[in-house]
Amino acid sequence: MRTSAGVTGLLCALLLVIVVVGGLVVGVGDRDDDRIDIPEDVPPADAGDVADVAGTASSLDISEDFLVAYLAGAESAATEYPDCHLAWNTLAGIGYVESRHGSYGVRNGRITGPALDGSGGFMEIPDTDDGRLDGDREYDRAVGPMQFLPDSWRMLGDGGDPQDITDAAPAAARLLCAGGRDLATPEGWSEAVLAYNRSGEYLTTVRDAAANYAVGQPAA
Repeated sequence: MRTSAGVTGLLCALLLVIVVVGGLVVGVGDRDDDRIDIPEDVPPADAGDVADVAGTASSLDISEDFLVAYLAGAESAATEYPDCHLAWNTLAGIGYVESRHGSYGVRNGRITGPALDGSGGFMEIPDTDDGRLDGDREYDRAVGPMQFLPDSWRMLGDGGDPQDITDAAPAAARLLCAGGRDLATPEGWSEAVLAYNRSGEYLTTVRDAAANYAVGQPAA
């Protein structure tokens, strides 16, 4: 569920915190001995071109259709926002955190988040689309594998379906690249991810997932 705001002071503080928090997040829990330790750089490394889509999807534990969508989203960003420098693995990092690449929270073939009614730590957002996208005429809910709010989808979805990763990945790219951000810089990358979800923990988790994909291993 995504808002767009940029607070420079917060970004600077977060960039300092990332090194500390990131080191804790990466090492949490059991992990295979052969996993590569990921760097804590912001932005994470660009995973680059993918020659073998099927093989890469399998090795990263991402379904092939989702990987194709992330690649297409980054390619569309390069055309629409040539100075953005959005890497596909950043989109994949967000897709991992939001819905485990479309595998989490699926009911009847759709992904719909909880009602944003102000409870449970969620913000309160009254309905903006008469329930057309989220089925709720009282409160908005984030929808689809990239978890868009109905109002954000109206602005960024280009008439597509938020439940379809083929449409959702390019829309996420538009959100990340908006405002002339350069994601090749620490400030630009951090501001872009925080525009998706203003949380330092969220930023670190996306960074870790994207960094894992850059070194050729699953996010977790």
